[in-house]
Amino acid sequence: MRSVIVVHPRFEAIWPFAADHFRALWEAQGAVEFIRLEHGDDRKLGEIVGDCRGVERLVSIYVPVTEDCIGKFTDLRETVLYGPGITAEMREELVSRGVRVYMHRSEGFWGQSVSEFALALTLCGLRRIPQTYRDMIASHETWAYEPAGGLGKPGARGQQFGDDPNFANGTVEGKRVRIVGAGNIASRYASFVSFLGADTSAWDPFASEPSFHRAGTRREYHLDRLVMDAEIFAPMVPLTEKTKGLVTAEHIRALPKGCLVVLATRAGICNMEALRERVLNDELSLAADVFDIEPLPLNDPLIGRHNVVHTPHNAGRTIDANRRWAEAIAEQFAPV
Repeated sequence: MRSVIVVHPRFEAIWPFAADHFRALWEAQGAVEFIRLEHGDDRKLGEIVGDCRGVERLVSIYVPVTEDCIGKFTDLRETVLYGPGITAEMREELVSRGVRVYMHRSEGFWGQSVSEFALALTLCGLRRIPQTYRDMIASHETWAYEPAGGLGKPGARGQQFGDDPNFANGTVEGKRVRIVGAGNIASRYASFVSFLGADTSAWDPFASEPSFHRAGTRREYHLDRLVMDAEIFAPMVPLTEKTKGLVTAEHIRALPKGCLVVLATRAGICNMEALRERVLNDELSLAADVFDIEPLPLNDPLIGRHNVVHTPHNAGRTIDANRRWAEAIAEQFAPV
């Protein structure tokens, strides 16, 4: 069996570890022709492979493909053609010849990475880990746990207490965690916080009942009700035309004072103007990997605040997600 993988560096600017993992998966089954193009090489697929006869398995990633190219692969049995310029007509032509054409899924491969990161944001938001890390670099003041004058006062700073009692703090256990979504990322996150002992409920009108059971969370049928008692609020749906602004200003204003908001998928699903207003007024705390403005300006008022944890939109792009990207394609091919 002749197996060929062709990858363009445009793809590796996005997924730099995926192609080599795909190559390793196929090499475990037998010989593979692996072609990695140089920057600026925009030859068409049929020119790159040369003699296309005998190629039975083909993966072409971000390489220009034409109908003439496809016609040269006379012995093709299985293929993935991924990248700009690939048309439905090309795929239909291959299917009419009996070729199994597999599609790259747009979601799924970074679900674990994003949901674990969201859990980390939650813990950092509750315990102010980034803030205390930063303060330790500047001075010893963060070590001074005693209240002023060394006299204990109810609700004041005490020994080894570095949290902020004005916002959700301490353990995940016992917290009311309210989640928008029950899909790939949201359900994983729900299962994590549920395992840690949180009281979880989620709203997702499109998810099936088993999605909630697997995540160990109750199903809430009304988004308006979901926000009413949240101590931790985590909107976790993809950004689409239907979900843009899904969490309205009214929902944000209904969140209880001190609630921690966790943003790990897309900021555009929330009314960010209302969220910013409440965070800057010290009514809510925020732990976010995604923002309404990216990159976030260095003078943005959210930067460095005592009630904000921020990271630069990197929750999903782990090496593990790269590998899962490759595996999601490889597993569609017939066993060798």
